[in-house]
Amino acid sequence: MSDMVFSQQVGRFRAGDPAPLYLQLRQLLRDAITGRVLAEDDAIPAERELALEYDVSRITVRKAIGGLVEEGLLTRRRGAGTFVAARVEKSFSTITSFSEDMESRGRVPSSQWVSRTSGTVTPQEALSLGLSPGTPVYRFHRLRFADGVPMALEMSTIAGFCLASADDVGGSLYAALDAAGYRPVRALQRLRAVAFSADHAAMLAVEKGHAGLSIERRGFLRDGRAVEFTQSYYRGDAYDFVAELIDG
Repeated sequence: MSDMVFSQQVGRFRAGDPAPLYLQLRQLLRDAITGRVLAEDDAIPAERELALEYDVSRITVRKAIGGLVEEGLLTRRRGAGTFVAARVEKSFSTITSFSEDMESRGRVPSSQWVSRTSGTVTPQEALSLGLSPGTPVYRFHRLRFADGVPMALEMSTIAGFCLASADDVGGSLYAALDAAGYRPVRALQRLRAVAFSADHAAMLAVEKGHAGLSIERRGFLRDGRAVEFTQSYYRGDAYDFVAELIDG
């Protein structure tokens, strides 16, 4: 959209408002996002263009945008600009894969392989999966995308008896496990907030220290055997995790 169209849609400063200009601009942008005037994945003009359009300094614009990035309403994409954050609600009440989550919301999932290997369990994997030392496992390390935007970094270890080969896994790990008859029916998950390291930030196209969510999942078969140990890092500006709580 052009600068003039942008200001017409988002609005201008109100005469006589005593609030600092960066807070006024932040509120204008926030209202436009929450009111769906600016849609998910819409790009906003560059800092220089916004400074000219609203007759403020670039420092004012930077403070306004920075606050909305911290709130998770805007996201910066390295080399591309600043965009309205596209958020996904992930429910803890059902066991679903990344691909299933994206497809259920009308988005196109894809993956970029970091590594796909086989080996024997590490001490941590043996403890998490209840496997004996020397037991074969498969490891899948992937960068996950939705509509071409990096959303999560995923590292999964799967018990070796579940798959014939690491190559059995294509777009969806759970689809491969389902086809083999070893899809988990129960899972335990642990979620915590993290600040992305430089390496993780670079892969997810965000800045170092960006707020993220770390999730560890252990998936179990109906007979109680653990078959999956997955560590995932989700962009905090792209995901909301929800859970239904029942009094009881």
